[in-house]
Amino acid sequence: MTSKFGELLTYARPGDTVHISEMFRLVRGTGHILDVLDVLHRDRLGLRIHDGAFSAMDLTARHPRTGELLSTVKFMVQTLAAAGELQRDLQRELTYDGLRAAEAKGNKGGRRPVVTAAKAAAVRTAYLEGRSIAALARTHDVSRGAIRTAVSDLLPEYTAADQDAPAPEQSVALDMPGKVADFLRAADLDDLAPES
Repeated sequence: MTSKFGELLTYARPGDTVHISEMFRLVRGTGHILDVLDVLHRDRLGLRIHDGAFSAMDLTARHPRTGELLSTVKFMVQTLAAAGELQRDLQRELTYDGLRAAEAKGNKGGRRPVVTAAKAAAVRTAYLEGRSIAALARTHDVSRGAIRTAVSDLLPEYTAADQDAPAPEQSVALDMPGKVADFLRAADLDDLAPES
């Protein structure tokens, strides 16, 4: 599989600078950051981070004789990355806890359905009797998507799908414009990390 990060490295020339909005748009986790910095250094590429804790740091500072990343830079990168991971994990846990608490109270979360529970029974019965989604949408003065949501478990693609199959993995979307973002989407840095 060709990685977008690999394409970026192929496209970039020594002396170019990679611009990203925030460090975690480029890397997956704490250990990954140092690998990315090593790859960028190897290819003599600069790195400019525009937002977040890393934006105030010079991540290119290296020892003049050994060329290794300075210990203080490594420490700060690992500390800030760990703090960022902790923040995201806590946010995920709080979101999950909030959803469970709302669910325990009987709230489903998200938007309220356009087709109310009172209408849903009639819509489902009419759909099972053969009425089309478009006709039901016109009758109830809602969108076809609202009708599809009300009858989603009755749709052929839902009933044919394996109920126990895990959800497909979602890709991470970069929130930045331009050619660099195109190269960074779907980045797979494991193949590019320097061998120890």
